[in-house]
Amino acid sequence: MKIALVQINTTVGALQDNVAAIRDGAGRAKALGADLAVFPEMTIIGYPPKDLLEKGWFIDGNLAALDELAEFSGEIPMVVGYVDRNPTDTGKRLFNSAALLAGGRIASRHHKSLLPTYDVFDEGRYFEPTPTVEPASLDGHALGITICEDIWNDKDFFNTALYHDDPPRKLVGAGAELIVSINASPYSIGKRALKLDMLRAIATKYERPVVYVNQVGGNDDLIFDGASLVMSADGTVVAQAREFDEDLVVFDTETGTGDVREIETDDQPRVLKALALGVRDYVAKCGFSDVVVGLSGGIDSALVAAIAVDALGPGRVHGVSMPSEYSSKGSLADAEALARNLGIDYRVIPITRVVHAFSEAFSEEFRGLPSDITEENLQARIRGSVLMALSNKHGWLVLNTGNKSEVSVGYCTLYGDMVGGIGVIGDVPKTMVYELARAINGDGEVIPETTITKPPSAELRPDQKDTDSLPEYEALDPILRAYVEEGKGRDEIIAAGHDRALVERVIGMVDRNEYKRRQAAPVLKVTGKAFGTGRRMPIACRLQHFTPARKKP
Repeated sequence: MKIALVQINTTVGALQDNVAAIRDGAGRAKALGADLAVFPEMTIIGYPPKDLLEKGWFIDGNLAALDELAEFSGEIPMVVGYVDRNPTDTGKRLFNSAALLAGGRIASRHHKSLLPTYDVFDEGRYFEPTPTVEPASLDGHALGITICEDIWNDKDFFNTALYHDDPPRKLVGAGAELIVSINASPYSIGKRALKLDMLRAIATKYERPVVYVNQVGGNDDLIFDGASLVMSADGTVVAQAREFDEDLVVFDTETGTGDVREIETDDQPRVLKALALGVRDYVAKCGFSDVVVGLSGGIDSALVAAIAVDALGPGRVHGVSMPSEYSSKGSLADAEALARNLGIDYRVIPITRVVHAFSEAFSEEFRGLPSDITEENLQARIRGSVLMALSNKHGWLVLNTGNKSEVSVGYCTLYGDMVGGIGVIGDVPKTMVYELARAINGDGEVIPETTITKPPSAELRPDQKDTDSLPEYEALDPILRAYVEEGKGRDEIIAAGHDRALVERVIGMVDRNEYKRRQAAPVLKVTGKAFGTGRRMPIACRLQHFTPARKKP
């Protein structure tokens, strides 16, 4: 049997468009001689649908779409992800499901067993886990159809099993000749290596090929890398689709061979591709055409502009410099050079007169009070207003340029530099920002070298440097990674060799600024723990490390 892994980019909610993409993919699979076309998880409705699942008419539409696709399966059998209703009067009302469509009908339905409720996942909110699994039958072959999380619970691979059930074991025990896993598995740094090891462990344990088909594309803050593959029974990758792009590869079960695309091995190019895909799809799926970036001459805005050009092309990216009396000539020159290197529209809108007008308006209110962060934040908020005015007038989406380090500790201004429709590098620590900038310049200077080498500064007062308010990023970022991404506590981080006073200071800044992050733009997720849907912290909170009182002798 020849199986086509059809890796498509669906849009959440777009039933009509998604069905058209499925039909097109099935047609291409048939033209390549495939006997079965396999699509990702929730192909018909897109992933993650969130509370769209609470709309009855939407569920009806997805079931009608499944029926239409079943009629089309007379051309070629398909495995398609959709949402089914739970016919019983007990439990959640829906199943996360896959259907085998063949011969113009729904040949069999298969429901997800394991429902993730961690990080960005909340499937227990909507779905009922299926109590039983059975292989699907196609032309005398028994296919063990699983859905994403169903394969992420092998007790022999993971130190602990998150669930009591093990769908692949049941399916192989029932006679499945191979595992067909449909997925909507988001990208994060380092996840590919874990995924390969896990799939290899399952394939060799059960001596069955694993056909892994993953969604590709950006939906809100999540980026799906695709990278669909087939792992042979001896643990070899024998079919491989591209990363961060739609693709179709064919695997032949008889010969054990398939199409193999080349995959990027270094983290920096992979992160850049992920962020470009996230920007491209967020812009397109939200109905925008162009974007605007505030260009300060600093490295964060330079990186965001370069990613935007990779995502959309230079003709759809607009850069705006908004100098004040504290902006250095070097920063203005760097912003202009960047725009020239990228080939984007570039304009300068000075804000000095606006700042003076604000100062005059507050002259009586602030009389006798020293200048402080209030005046600095006014500049940031004026710049935010300029960008939003351009957005309103021209219909451009504002790209936020804050990095993860600054957002973590609140080194950002509400309604100022925090404006924007999407946070492009809000999950990229500052030290990684420099790594990505260097990667972009690998084939020649795009981001000016002076932008990379000069000390970072917000330029909101004379001779300001980030280190006036923050630790060096090389010291800050490891603490943030331990606390935010790895969930380690104060004492554990200190025990790892970090200065106690610095750790307590950083943790305090992170905890105090939750209210800011709750009001921030959605952030494209590239690490294991990003701010947003995968990190749900209380705002009105005083998080304390408890120290037991000493007992009297």
